[in-house]
Amino acid sequence: MFSDFGKKLTGESGILTLMEDLGKTLPEGVKAYPLGGGNPAQIPEVEKLYRTEMEKILKDSRRFEDLIGKYDGPQGNNYFIECVAEYLSSSFGWNVKPENIAVCNGSQSACFYLFNLFSGTSTREDGTSVKKTVLFPLVPEYVGYADQGIETDTFASIPSRFEEYENHTFKYFVDFEKLEAYLEKHSEVAAMCVSRPTNPTGNVLTNEEIARMSSLAEKYSIPLIIDNAYGLPWPNIIFSENASPVWNENIILSMSLSKIGLPNLRTGIIIAGKEIVKALSNLNSIIALASGGFGQAIGAELIKTGKLIECAKKYVRPFYEEKNKKAQSYIHKYFAGMNYAVHLGEGSIFLWLLIKDLKITTKELYAILKKKGVVVMAGEYFFFGSEKLSDGFKLENHPHYSKCLRINYACSDSLVEEGIKIIAETARQYC
Repeated sequence: MFSDFGKKLTGESGILTLMEDLGKTLPEGVKAYPLGGGNPAQIPEVEKLYRTEMEKILKDSRRFEDLIGKYDGPQGNNYFIECVAEYLSSSFGWNVKPENIAVCNGSQSACFYLFNLFSGTSTREDGTSVKKTVLFPLVPEYVGYADQGIETDTFASIPSRFEEYENHTFKYFVDFEKLEAYLEKHSEVAAMCVSRPTNPTGNVLTNEEIARMSSLAEKYSIPLIIDNAYGLPWPNIIFSENASPVWNENIILSMSLSKIGLPNLRTGIIIAGKEIVKALSNLNSIIALASGGFGQAIGAELIKTGKLIECAKKYVRPFYEEKNKKAQSYIHKYFAGMNYAVHLGEGSIFLWLLIKDLKITTKELYAILKKKGVVVMAGEYFFFGSEKLSDGFKLENHPHYSKCLRINYACSDSLVEEGIKIIAETARQYC
């Protein structure tokens, strides 16, 4: 009935499981512990900021009517784009102009555009063709990327290396030896992509790692896509001090308003070279006509004046940093005596829990926990990439492949603690 493309995008996938869990209710009588999806917390100070901006829109002559009754151009709202360009260039010294910015319906859509701009069958001037790929230098990586390629076998991945520390913690690092060897051998790689902070693990790639990957991107004349949905300067959910905002001509920076409290307004922001911005605008025109305007209308003045970034520093980062520490303390409390480890809490709204002696897969553990009302994400979904392109790197052979859970700690502390307690009690039965 469906095309190959239709079958690919409607089959089983981790992101489908995640989003369905957000929308479905549990059976009657089962208490819900929503520790799975990517919903950010509703922070009162942030909500107040947006309510004030919305009230200004409603009071300003016909501004509300024009907002809901007129399309913006496919690149985005001109004033919003100008505000973003002005802030980034003046604050960080980046050579960002309005023609370097495109707005999409969320960073998820933006990544779909970008991945398929660079990957898939590409016809050369002489009429021959090559299948281009996108390389993910560090997996586990965001589940939402895994199924976004229109063609099959266009995503390749490098398994991360890791170091373990005292107090049941560890950290992932890019395996540059494997990455450099792969790039040298595979001329079909058309782009690299990382998230910073990394979803699902909360890992924050260091300034040195980003600089080294950017240098490799320049060497091989490919872009480095950085998904900055949780990063700097907003929403600033980064707790590591070895991380600075970064952009240059080799980088495509993907930003968003979702994790600073506007997930339902789907406002993704791409900072890139002019040619890429023009291509994204053309794609947006064909696929969506234009992007939604509410997020841009609410965010424009807040970005221009610096209020959004001030809010991120004053309220958003401290809020999540405190919740991260509490959630880690719950894990150490309830998993005491077990062979476990949790990734260092460097950023994002997730914890990445490794249960070393687990005798079932985390997909199976996920199903068991869901019956108890605890919704998490199974770790297997975050290890993705074409086996044909693996060069012997078997992702399922990574020691963490089927032994990790992603836990969202953004909801109330009581729900997080009770949920982690249930996870620990249940995991003990299968270790």
